[in-house]
Amino acid sequence: MEWLDEECAIFAIFQLKTPNIVTKIIGEADFKSPARQGDIIEIGADVIKFGRTSLVVCAEIRNFTTKQIILSLDKIVFVTVDENGNSVPHGIQNDAACDS
Repeated sequence: MEWLDEECAIFAIFQLKTPNIVTKIIGEADFKSPARQGDIIEIGADVIKFGRTSLVVCAEIRNFTTKQIILSLDKIVFVTVDENGNSVPHGIQNDAACDS
């Protein structure tokens, strides 16, 4: 889960064009199949919605070789913050749907 949060944070930083974000909510994680030691995994994220100060993404962890979904995460909410940790508008207006 730590890797998933980190990868999705990197995705959010690129989407919002600022490193000044925090993870606010991690939604329901659905473990669909096991990962085994030695498996190569890949993490993918998609935008669900841009809010005024937030970005909501969904994500999957997949087995790189078989493409089998290991874990599906319905939402992670990131919020842009100022130097004091207060939420601030990011200025991006865009809506997208998660295909996962």
